Amino acid sequence: MADVNPTSAQTTRSPSSTSAAFLRRLQEHAPNSTQLAGLLTLLVTGAILLLLTGLTVAATVLAMIFFSPLIIVSSPIWVPAGTFLFLLTAGFLSMCGFGVVLVAVSSWMYRYSRGLHPPGSDRVDYARSRIYDTATHVKDYAREYGGYLQSKVKDAAPGA
Repeated sequence: MADVNPTSAQTTRSPSSTSAAFLRRLQEHAPNSTQLAGLLTLLVTGAILLLLTGLTVAATVLAMIFFSPLIIVSSPIWVPAGTFLFLLTAGFLSMCGFGVVLVAVSSWMYRYSRGLHPPGSDRVDYARSRIYDTATHVKDYAREYGGYLQSKVKDAAPGA
């Protein structure tokens, strides 16, 4: 008769089967050993970095407390020296940057003159053709109206 009514057996659960299901679900979602090692490494590394950050801040504050009188007394030396070093560094970096730009432009011009079509050469060719066309139009305009202007000058000064 127990086989006739299977729903009654499903609705009545014992407390041990509920806890077993809970433990089974917990084990399915539990991290594996690799994830635990990664989490442990993350926590240890984070703690070490936090400790080092605290030590660095404390050392900086103590150094400022102890060395600020020395810095204040010797500031007439440090300000010009710092300005000189800043200008020297800025000049050196500027010259390096200009050198890199010079090499890049020279390389581009060499490739362009050799006909290797570097990037942007089509735009240079277009600009060159526009300049040539404009110069041709100006020259034609000057030829066309040049005689007109000369005749007007003769009218203004008939003896010229």
